[in-house]
This record gives sequence, structure tokens and C-alpha cells, in this order.
Amino acid sequence: MFLSLRAEVEAALEAALAELEFPTDDLGIEEPPEDVESVLASSVAFRLASEAGAPPPQVAGRLAESIDADELTYVAEIQTQGPYLNFLPSDAYFAQTLETATDKSYGALEDRETSVVVEHTSANPTGPVHVGRARNPIIGDAVANLLEFAGYDVDRHYYVNDAGRQIATFTWAYETFDESDLETEPERDRIEYDLVRYYRIGNAFLEDGPEDEVEAAEAEIESIMQGLESGDEEAYERVSEVVDQVLSGMKGCLERLPAEFDEFVKETRFMRNEATDDVVERLKELDEAVYEDEAWQLELEDHGLDNNLVFLRSDGTSLYATRDLAHHEWKFDNYDRAVTILGEDHKLQAKQITTTLELLGTDTDDLRQVLYSYVNLPEGKMSTRRGTGVDLDDLLDEAIDRAREEVEDRLDDRIRDDDLDEDDIERIAHQVGIGAVRYDIVSKQPTKAITFEWEQALDFEAQSAPYVQYVHARCCGILEEAGLDPETDLAAQDIELDALDADLLETQAERDLLETIARLPAVIDEAADDLEPHQIATYTREFADRFNAFYRECPVLADDVDTEVRAARLALVAASKHTVANALSILGVEPPRSM
Repeated sequence: MFLSLRAEVEAALEAALAELEFPTDDLGIEEPPEDVESVLASSVAFRLASEAGAPPPQVAGRLAESIDADELTYVAEIQTQGPYLNFLPSDAYFAQTLETATDKSYGALEDRETSVVVEHTSANPTGPVHVGRARNPIIGDAVANLLEFAGYDVDRHYYVNDAGRQIATFTWAYETFDESDLETEPERDRIEYDLVRYYRIGNAFLEDGPEDEVEAAEAEIESIMQGLESGDEEAYERVSEVVDQVLSGMKGCLERLPAEFDEFVKETRFMRNEATDDVVERLKELDEAVYEDEAWQLELEDHGLDNNLVFLRSDGTSLYATRDLAHHEWKFDNYDRAVTILGEDHKLQAKQITTTLELLGTDTDDLRQVLYSYVNLPEGKMSTRRGTGVDLDDLLDEAIDRAREEVEDRLDDRIRDDDLDEDDIERIAHQVGIGAVRYDIVSKQPTKAITFEWEQALDFEAQSAPYVQYVHARCCGILEEAGLDPETDLAAQDIELDALDADLLETQAERDLLETIARLPAVIDEAADDLEPHQIATYTREFADRFNAFYRECPVLADDVDTEVRAARLALVAASKHTVANALSILGVEPPRSM
């Protein structure tokens, strides 16, 4: 309803400005301070003061007089406060909010008929997913969820780096060494932990092995790279045997988050179909193309970049950036928009790719990149691990273990015996533990470096994932106690929504909660435009505070509550349940039915 109210306010303001012969290009619409009862405000009087030859409060008064609130559906009253116009919501606004939010799809926006490909994670298939990169699949998955909820047709892609020196080295090492050559056992019973040992021993051999054997190894690695470049099927099959195995293990890790993908797009696709060759030929024809330092490069200084883009080595092999250009052109052949989630160390490369695409004639207005800083861990158990760093699996294991301890500490024997068995505790530990990791990471602005703190992430009392998840569990508990199914729309449970009287929700706590619920679609709309899922996390914390205030002050199922008030409050609880469930689902945080 907030979007409908905003549209109504915009139309009314534009009409009033036109009537007073003022420009309508900037309406100055903003959220009012918390101590103001309105849901929208306008500061347009500031802008018009000099043109009107009157102080802003006087201009605001003239505008208010030009708008007839009786002709508006969702605005009950327009008040002036100094230079501000404040728009107070009507009873119809709250009634429509209550009715629409009892639908479990609440918050989802209309189909925009626009396709978007979101590329994220894309970690090199050389071993387990490292915790420092955990922000990529978590942010990427949330961005994809957010865009989908905002009405876009979204495909989730993982761009697989199955070409280049790293993969050629891995292939050579896998074919060269035996299990007996490996000094360590796999750190986990999954294929990528097994095979990464070959990659490590191969790199160690290239650094310290006998010179003649290293030369032979380097020649074989070069041969694999040349084979891929020329489209040799045998070279492709050799590399695929390693890449596909490692990737299958990495998928297992990512499924724990979970982060799901519609397609794993291999880099070699654009070598085998000659798209990379085509890009190279067109790059050579650009005025910026030069051959120096034994490589073809683009000089991009005139385009604001100090570093050249190297796109072809002297031996005729392409680089990752070259293949990525072909990849991006393919994206725009198949999608309306493209979004890429990248670590901050790829910032320069992202600018080079965008600039080069423009030089090649691609319109990059619909290409967006979300850059993120890395996740750090505090000193302690998780800080190092056999000298190989900390893997994402380690972080998730630790999160589940800590969540299990927290849940068990909060359960007394009666609750354990009567309501929750060991399977329930394990389920909640997974939902809370992994939810805590995802929420804590996605709730921060991506460009800010973060240090993951267990005590904060798993604090049931603070504004963390468990704090918000508990609101959902509480809503489900109230609905179940009333004999309703929390997962089913009220309309499908013989509840006549037209008969519910939102006017009975008259306390400040009820109105505040309804107002917060009403804003979810607008928050989704703005967050999707900005590609900032952390806005949704901020919203969930405010929502949880509002719901908890309602829960404390407004009994729902108490014997002394009037029947009609009880029905209206139950509808408010159902609306709250759908609101928080959908907001959490955008963030990739599972909403528990019980905690």
C-alpha cells in the first residue's frame, strides 16, 4: 500500500504545483522523522521559496490548501510543519494493508518483463571455497532473490574458470602425482578437499623441483593451455575431468548456504565457439590497441584508466579478461540486464571490462557491478587451519555447533520433552546457525570490511538473525494456537477478509506495525534499484522491534479480548508472519516455524 500511497501523493503534489505554476520536476518526497505521525513528507517548499518570493512555511501552506485530502484514498489529512508537508494515512490505507499482507506472496512486485542475469561466486575450481570469499555467494544470492521479488526474470550464473594457467597446472598435477605422493590426508570427506592436495603438491614441485623436470612440466602445462586455445577436444576433456570433480564438491559447500545456480557457464565455451577469437580480432582494430612488451594491449589512459588491458599473449593465448569480454557480449545477447558480484580486488578489472565493452560498441548502461570487501574472522579457533586458511565449510560447521549450544541452553526440560525433540533442535541449529552467518554478512554495506563476531551474530536479544527469526516463530506459534495454518493464506482458511475491521487496530503499536508492514514492497523496490539487500536487513530489524512492541502491548488470544478485535489481531499476526518470512527469504535466511 505504501507504493500506492506514494503514487497518490506524487500525483496530488504535481497537480498542486502545476496549479500554482511551479515546476514539477522535484517533489522533495522523503520519509518523515520518527516523531511525526505521517508516513510521507515533502520538502518541496524549500526549493520553491525563492521562486515564490515567500518563506518555505508559507509556500507549504499554499500547497496544502491546493490539495483536497477528501479526494484521496490513502491520505486522510495533510498537515504542515514549518516548511514540510506531512501526509497522514487513511483508514483505507490500513485496511488495504491488512488485507493484502495476509497473502503469503506479500511484497512481491508485478512482473517487469525484464530479464536479468546475476553472476556471482565464480570462485576458481582449484579447491574448497574459502571463507574470505563467503561474502560473494551470500550477497549474490540475496541480490538475485531481491531482483526476483522485485519482478525481474532472474537467472543465477556461476562463471567457471576452466581455462588459464591455474587449471592447466591442476590438470598436469592430477595426471602426474599419485595418492602415495601426497603427504596429507584430505581435510574433509568431499572431492574438492581430496583433489586440492594434487594442486598444492604440483605448485610446490614447480617451485622447488629438479630444474629439468620442472621444464618438462612447464612445457606440458603450456601444451594444455595451447590445446584449450585451439579447441583441442582431448585437452578440453583432460581439464574437464579435474574441473567437474572439484566443482561438484564446491557445489556441495554452496548448497549448505544455500546458494543455488541456474547454470554453470564454462569459460572454455567462449574459446570453443570462437567468440574469443572474434573479440581478439575486433580489439586489434581499435585505435587503443598496441603490441608492446610481447603482448597485445589496449591503452585506456584516455578513458580514465592508468593500466592497460592485456588481451593476447605473444604465444597467441588469450587471457581471462579477453574471454570475459566474449562472456559479457553473450550475456547481452540473451538478457536485458547483467549484474556481477565481485571482490574489491577486481575493481580495476571491472572498469576495464566496462570501458572495453563500450569501445566494442556494447551499451553498458544495463551492466552493474556490486563490489564487496572481504570477511575477516577474529582470533581464535577459526583463525588458522593447518596453514591453509579457513574454508567456508569450517565457518558453517562452527555456526551450527554454536547455535546448537545456544538453543540447548535456552530450552528447559519441559519444553524439550513436550515440544521439541532432538531432530527439532538440530533443525533449529541449522536454521539459526547458517541464518546467523548469512544475515550478519548481508546486513552490512558490501564495500565495508567486516569482522565476523560470533557473539553478535548469534545474539537472540540483539538485532541479529535469531532476533528476527524468533519473530517469525512467535507468529507461527500464535496462529497455530488459534487453530490456523501459518503457511496458508487466511483467505484459504475460510477467513472472510472483508469482514475484518482494521479500524479496531487502533493502538499506536498496532498502527506502527501496520505501517511498517505496508512499506515492505517499497523497500524491496528501492533496494532492488540500488542492488542493496542490506536495506532489507535494516527493514527486518525495524519490523522485529515493531512486532515485539505489538506483542507486549496487544494480547491476541487472551480470554478478555473482544472477538472482532481478536480476529483483526490474528490477521495482523498472519500479515506479520508473511512479511518477515518473505523479507528473510530475500536475504536467504530460513524463517523457522519454531525456536
